Amino acid sequence: MMATKCWLLDPPVLLLLIIWNESMQCNGFTVNPPESISVTDPGHLGQLEITWDPPKGLTDMAECSVTYHLEYFNTYKNRWSAVRTSRRTYTTQFDLMKNVEVRVYTLLDGPCTNNTVIKSKNYTELIQNPPNTGVTGTEIQDFTCVFHNMEYVECEWRRGPKTPANSKQNLYYWYKSLELAKECPNYVFLDGVRIGCNFSKKSLPNFMDVIFCVNGSSPEGPLKTTFTSLKIQNQVKPAATEKLYLQAGGDKLELQWENPAGSVPGQCLEWQVEHNQEGPNGKISKDETLVEDTSLAFPLSTTVKKNCFRVRSKMSKYCVDKGFWSDWSHQVCHPEKTEVPPEPYRVPVYLCAAAAMIAMLMLPLCVWAMIKMRNSKQEKKLDSVLTNLFTKSSTRVIPDV
Repeated sequence: MMATKCWLLDPPVLLLLIIWNESMQCNGFTVNPPESISVTDPGHLGQLEITWDPPKGLTDMAECSVTYHLEYFNTYKNRWSAVRTSRRTYTTQFDLMKNVEVRVYTLLDGPCTNNTVIKSKNYTELIQNPPNTGVTGTEIQDFTCVFHNMEYVECEWRRGPKTPANSKQNLYYWYKSLELAKECPNYVFLDGVRIGCNFSKKSLPNFMDVIFCVNGSSPEGPLKTTFTSLKIQNQVKPAATEKLYLQAGGDKLELQWENPAGSVPGQCLEWQVEHNQEGPNGKISKDETLVEDTSLAFPLSTTVKKNCFRVRSKMSKYCVDKGFWSDWSHQVCHPEKTEVPPEPYRVPVYLCAAAAMIAMLMLPLCVWAMIKMRNSKQEKKLDSVLTNLFTKSSTRVIPDV
């Protein structure tokens, strides 16, 4: 299919097109574009194989070399990409939920063209629409993978707004070393619902495109599929720094810290230092500084009441393309916060006075009660003696006269 559209290309691609157009006009030599284009899906989650046939009339041109200029719309970078090849096949990655757009030119070079590269005026194009499957609004949202301290990878997502409550979502992944796509080895659940997947350190390779596919099913029909392409080394989140040291000397403060424990190489880390200063009026000002070393000095001002620091890290641009900031470390301050021991509990004076008055009132009553109890015991003892004497007297036998 011929195309008459204008596309926004990368500057290098645009420059090549201008040179080829000028060459064609100068030589007056023309060549036809390839005959046809086809796309094959081997089941690698969007890694498609593009093939095309040579144009007619080139079988007898032994003095010229035939190459092809391939352009395809990179759905992950959202721009056109181009490649030049002498083969009639090329493999690249597409998002299968978006249009697949490919076009190919024919190039000639050699004695038959006076050693000038000639490009076909037209190109052969293929536009393949995505399958219209899946319930609208059920595609996942906010798909994110984090390589935690280079120890394990955790991928998470949120359900689409119209995803049925009783639906089931699946994650599949593929990279070039795999013959076929694999399913998530360890799903993450929240209230019985799949919201993510955990991978061990060796499950996914570094410096290689890993394709993730999340699809699903429900009683209302299949869920919309989502494709994502990531490089795992660009997803690293270092552990938080645990050891910080703050020393005051002369007119400056020196902050030092250690690299976090784990597999992340220290030479690949960059740091962000947060400095909070409390003024004499209690107002706090914050300043952030980016550094590559594990130490930083600050002037010590007599007008500042308190200085506090904390740090965090991420992989630097010299090692990876991007990364995640670690969590903040604990905070260290100067002067240090001292723990004041709690004051002993003191009984209020009015309670002591009240207790003394009650004791003074109760004391006479207690003395009176004790005397009464003692007199009562003595009376009971006397009554007992008289009773015994009376009993003995009444039982004595009087002899007959």
